[in-house]
Amino acid sequence: MIPPRFEYHAPKSIGEAVALLGQYGSDAKLLAGGHSLLPMMKLRFAQPEHLIDINRIPELRGIREEGSTVVIGAMTVENDLINSPVLQAKVPLLAEAAKLIADPQVRNRGTIGGDIAHGDPGNDHPALSIAVEAHFVLEGPGGRRTVPADGFFLGTYMTLLEENEVMVEIRVPAFAQGTGWAYEKLKRKTGDWATAGCAVVMRKSGNTVSHIRIALTNVAPTALRAEAAEAALLGKGFTPESVQAAADAAVAICEPAEDLRGDAEYKTAMAGQMVKRALNAAWARCA
Repeated sequence: MIPPRFEYHAPKSIGEAVALLGQYGSDAKLLAGGHSLLPMMKLRFAQPEHLIDINRIPELRGIREEGSTVVIGAMTVENDLINSPVLQAKVPLLAEAAKLIADPQVRNRGTIGGDIAHGDPGNDHPALSIAVEAHFVLEGPGGRRTVPADGFFLGTYMTLLEENEVMVEIRVPAFAQGTGWAYEKLKRKTGDWATAGCAVVMRKSGNTVSHIRIALTNVAPTALRAEAAEAALLGKGFTPESVQAAADAAVAICEPAEDLRGDAEYKTAMAGQMVKRALNAAWARCA
């Protein structure tokens, strides 16, 4: 289908984009990579009267270090995450996980900020952001504010991002020495969303888990932090029994929607398997 008519805007600065959002309100949508918005427009699920293309704002792109924090511009594309020496050294989970997102063509255009701001439970970066303890910098008419990824996602296509705000940056603490990490994602084919996915970041002291974050993809109306699963491991020995306890706790919070990728029971079971795979992979990477 062809989208309905709209007026196109191409601001050159964040301030100009924010002003346009303030001017047109709910009649406007931001265009980043477009892989989520444009299909919805073609299906008439989204019918903005004004499309604000933020691809011409240079300060929204790039990856840099600020002390012990890695700062990622919201319009940075997936392939730039994959190829970033900074991410590879400081937050390798994000560089490696990006390889599992969509396909090479999409990764050339799809942006990390668009993936996050859309609030789709099938997108990968929401769970990854929760696992790496990211914070999002949002700019609106009143200036900038910073919010944690954990708590940012409220439901399907619902986030803390206000309609007059632009996501500017994703700020991630660099991994401490000895951090283990993994993202395990079950999908039907290359380019598909996850049937179920799990992101893990952990550290150990001897055979004891000293730090653990577990987040789940596409098994609920939004990305989930599996806090009970974390509690099943934190301060305990890493054993098959504790891993199973964590997987059971993660499964207990799953509320997947039935679709062509499987029914709720299958998706929930696969979430448990992804948790176990991710935990074991992350543990193996702990120094």
